[in-house]
Order: sequence, then structure tokens, then C-alpha cells
Amino acid sequence: MAARKGRPPVGSSQHGVPAGSPRPAAAAAPADRARETPPFTRPALAPSLIAAIVLLSCVAIVDSSGFVFARWGVTVLALIVLVFAIRGRTWWAALLMAAVAVCWNPLVTVPIPGQVWAGLQLVAAALFIVVGIVVKVPRETDAPRAS
Repeated sequence: MAARKGRPPVGSSQHGVPAGSPRPAAAAAPADRARETPPFTRPALAPSLIAAIVLLSCVAIVDSSGFVFARWGVTVLALIVLVFAIRGRTWWAALLMAAVAVCWNPLVTVPIPGQVWAGLQLVAAALFIVVGIVVKVPRETDAPRAS
């Protein structure tokens, strides 16, 4: 049997179900519900988890000169989560992320002692996790936009 160029061999499992084969309605219903996509996404979850990891891992270096890099990272991630909170219309989360971005800003530093910073690192990590879970951005419709 000669191989067909660019296609799987005849009888292969890569062909899928033929278009004409009927499926029972009772068996199709639970599978279709499982594949349904929710009307929202959680785009702030990944940057929030990364920010929480950065905050928790840098508690020990609060008083060192390397803490400025952690401040840059937290500030940028707070601004990213802020944008997602605004898109999701979660205003309290947007306000809290703006406060985190201001407090961790490395250019204009807020004078806070080291022990307080260590506590704020833990509070901000918990805050990032909660905001990442709570912020839901509605999915865009698939209809083409009129120009």
C-alpha cells in the first residue's frame, strides 16, 4: 500500500469520527457541557501568583541593596494586575493594586522600616492571590466589529 503524502494512513485513529455518524443525544449532552467555555477569564491570576512568589521569596532581603529588583518586579506586576482589574470592573482591586504599585515603587521610595516591610510583603502576597482569583474579565464576543 502506498503512503499518502501529508496525510495519515487510511484506517488511522487520526481521522476522527466521520461526519455522517449519528451520536445519541443523551450521551452528547454531558460532554458538551464539559466543553462549554465560561463567559469570563481570569487573566490576573498568573501575574498575581508570580508577584506573590516574588514577595514571599524576597522577605529575607528587605534590608539589602538587591531589594530594589524585587521592588521593580512587584511594581510592574501590580500595574499589570491593575489593568486587568480595570478591565474586569473590580474597582476595589484596582485601588489596592494602585496602592501596592505606589508603595513598592523603586523610583520614589516610601520610607518604611525593615520589619514593617517584611510584614507588608506577606500582606501584599496574600492580597495579590485574592485579587488574582477574584478579578474576572468578560470574554470578547466572537462577532466581527463594525468599522
